[in-house]
Amino acid sequence: MNTVDVIIIGAGAAGLMCAIEAGKHGRQVLLLDHANKPGKKILMSGGGRCNFTNMGTGPDNFISHNPHFCKSALSRYTQWDFIELVKRYKIPFHEKTLGQLFCDNKSKDILEMLLNEAKHNKVELKLNTSVSDIKAHGPNNFTLKTSHGKYQCKSLVIATGGLSIPTMGATAFGYEVAKQFGIKVWPTRAGLVPLTWQNTEKDKFYDLSGIAVSCVAENQKASFKEAMLFTHRGISGPAILQISSYWENKEAVTINLLPEKNLVEIFKQNQNNSPKKTLKAVLCEFFPKRVVETFFEDEILQTSLAEISHQAFKDIAQTMQQWQFKPNGTEGYRTAEVTLGGVDCDALSSKTMEANTVPGLYFIGEVVDVTGWLGGYNFQWAWSSAVACGKVC
Repeated sequence: MNTVDVIIIGAGAAGLMCAIEAGKHGRQVLLLDHANKPGKKILMSGGGRCNFTNMGTGPDNFISHNPHFCKSALSRYTQWDFIELVKRYKIPFHEKTLGQLFCDNKSKDILEMLLNEAKHNKVELKLNTSVSDIKAHGPNNFTLKTSHGKYQCKSLVIATGGLSIPTMGATAFGYEVAKQFGIKVWPTRAGLVPLTWQNTEKDKFYDLSGIAVSCVAENQKASFKEAMLFTHRGISGPAILQISSYWENKEAVTINLLPEKNLVEIFKQNQNNSPKKTLKAVLCEFFPKRVVETFFEDEILQTSLAEISHQAFKDIAQTMQQWQFKPNGTEGYRTAEVTLGGVDCDALSSKTMEANTVPGLYFIGEVVDVTGWLGGYNFQWAWSSAVACGKVC
């Protein structure tokens, strides 16, 4: 049987970072993954440019049943610490919007940086390796049966991520390990995911596919001002992905398609100055023509402003600025960027990520019930939780 200090399962962002940190602290580290390549999600992230962190990262950017849990790790390994590492490797990067940092070139720069760090710290990486059995033999003593033989370790770290994008190899492995050891797992669901049309709306909105507009999407829990995108299946874009993480089934989302404008006042001013102008002419100054024609019948659109009452102006403005969109559901894990829910934070130490009832067992990254907003926050949670664990595992 092969014996090492630390075995980390999952060679994604969190697993690689934890392996690096544990290696720095003199531990013999074995990093396992069932995939044929490490860091697949790193490579595909940010449209191939890896949105590796956010300059504005703070606890309020995360969703969890225990909102205080993430504070310790985030405060001890910050976005500035990771940025310093990126600068040390002379990887060019830029801020795209709202503090989001992307590589100037390709995501591969970040993955190669992590692999170089892992190699420098003598981390052993084994790919195409599945784990079929885990047993604990008292505190800090685990044996693993894998497709490449048996291993023994003092510390076992689960960094297998969530259920998002199954085509990239996502599985429920981490949740199953937690349950095996009697650790609570919160129900999971897709987060940062497009919302879909009701069957009755598909035909009405079909022709809008591909149109992007600025908006504010909100419900009782959160509000996001960013772009949204009409698709064949529903609506997407940053604002919609963000609100989807706060969306409850059967709930309506309120969407303002013209934020920071008072549409009623615009109608009134135009009525005074250009009473013969049609409603369509005014609306098309602010919205794409296809959007206007989809939301309103041609009869009202061709009506002159002089013929429209102020109450009607309010009703028309409400249609565009308080659109009550009731999704049929989400596109699910197939296109979701993250998984909400996961290993219960109350079962872990916020300082070390170690399970309270199983000495030597750790959970880091997306498998834990900590989910970040869109924009680099989930990568930062991966880095921060991994370092917290790697220092002690």
